[in-house]
Amino acid sequence: MGQTADYVIVGAGSTGCVLAKRLAESGASVILLEAGGSDRTALVRKPGLIAVFHNIPQLKKKLDWGFYSAPQADALNRVIPQTRGKVLGGSGSINGMVFVRGNRRNYDDWAADGCAGWSYEDVLPSFKKMENWEDGGTDLRGEAGPIKVTRAKDITPATEAFIEALAETAGVKKNPDYNGEEQEGSSLFQQSAHGGLRYSSSVGYLDDHVDGKPALPNLTVTTGVTVARVEISKGRATGVRLTDGTTISASREVILSAGAFGSAQLLMLSGVGPAAHLAEHGIEVAADLPVGDNLHDHMFLPMSFLMKSARNKGTAPYFARGVIKESLRGNTWVGRSVFEGVGFVRSPQATDIPDLQIHVLPWGYPGPNQDAPIRHKVDPRPSLTLLATLIYPKSRGTLRLASADPTAAPVIDPNYLQAAEDRLLLLDGMELVRETMASKLISSGVSGELNPGPSYKDRAALEPEVLNRATTVYHPVGTVRMGADSDPRSVLTPDLRVRGIESLRVADCSIMPSITGGNTNAPAMMIGEHAAALILTP
Repeated sequence: MGQTADYVIVGAGSTGCVLAKRLAESGASVILLEAGGSDRTALVRKPGLIAVFHNIPQLKKKLDWGFYSAPQADALNRVIPQTRGKVLGGSGSINGMVFVRGNRRNYDDWAADGCAGWSYEDVLPSFKKMENWEDGGTDLRGEAGPIKVTRAKDITPATEAFIEALAETAGVKKNPDYNGEEQEGSSLFQQSAHGGLRYSSSVGYLDDHVDGKPALPNLTVTTGVTVARVEISKGRATGVRLTDGTTISASREVILSAGAFGSAQLLMLSGVGPAAHLAEHGIEVAADLPVGDNLHDHMFLPMSFLMKSARNKGTAPYFARGVIKESLRGNTWVGRSVFEGVGFVRSPQATDIPDLQIHVLPWGYPGPNQDAPIRHKVDPRPSLTLLATLIYPKSRGTLRLASADPTAAPVIDPNYLQAAEDRLLLLDGMELVRETMASKLISSGVSGELNPGPSYKDRAALEPEVLNRATTVYHPVGTVRMGADSDPRSVLTPDLRVRGIESLRVADCSIMPSITGGNTNAPAMMIGEHAAALILTP
């Protein structure tokens, strides 16, 4: 006999941990299922070790699903890594901890597109409830939430110089809080990290429970289990079946929080998706819906410049010394995000909000890309890497089943760079980076361009390199889109119910009709808070 709870949540990632905690706090019984294992390892919890995680395939394999894209027809048929966390906290346990809400216009656009209840004013309370901002609470920022948010500390002189130079070059202000009144500007990054600890949703929302404290005895967190499908009977979700044949029943609702890949895959395995595609795999159709469409993702293109003032060296001895110093006295680069600065600026194609994000990373970066599953070599000298980032891609792709086997990886085809506008914006970003690095405010500290390098001397030379160097920021969204009843593109109602199936919802970044303007981890956690409020409000 399997377990039973009021709510069964599949996926203990950035959204699922939040949702599980809030539903359990209401008094409901909750079972939270996670395919990965514990996040109680320094590799996850020490913020700066993310650099080690991404650089050593043997370590990455322990916490990553190991997905790759299908060959990308508009990006030289490259097969691009699609890193997703397989661990408590999900991708929020293996990301760079960059905390960006997005532009307020993003949420107003959702509401205008038929997602009632998701405007900026609607979601602002959910953002505030989640965060504990180092400057304290305001009308726009939260101060008592479980996720501690701090500015980047002990900034390298190289980053400081770039922030000044970008402000002048792009004609923007230095912005003390891009998550506040206005996003546009040149800023220090905000990070979901504090005191040498990563504040993932697992840390912020589950630590007291996982530690064995009796605060929420009605919440059961089960790791190391893989869900095969949602059990649907007479148009109603009754629970889930695991790959070992065990059934876990839900008396109220099943909620999928398995991410843009996992939630869409599980719906299709359960008979919810495009009817013709499901028929190809012998899956009986419970609801013919456009699951797996609307897949899109941020892309960035790294450019590295030799700068002694960037301080950090990509060598094993340097990493080892940092780990030792952190363990002895703390307050080193190992205890915070490796990213330091950011710019939200407008390209020549922009309208009324920034469409280009510049990530500032005071480390070297492998070039031309990181497609191969190997340990990539990085120039050991101190370098400043600027990552021009496409935050509003026009290209749209799909996620589809490879087979009816729930353990088989899905077919992930983001259709990167299919839209000419996407390639154009990345080129604009590269030119802005070069123009900024030539500014008198920073150029004296630059001893050379490493990547792409001086042989790519102008825009014409850079243009073909976009196809080889642009890569994912690991922010897939949109595959289980919410929208109005009249919208044939939508899978979910605005209260996140799956159309045509009772007692089944989805809550994670797959619900986004369009991607937010910036890193998606903060919006993912907000979705958890907002979904809980929708479920618990009569």
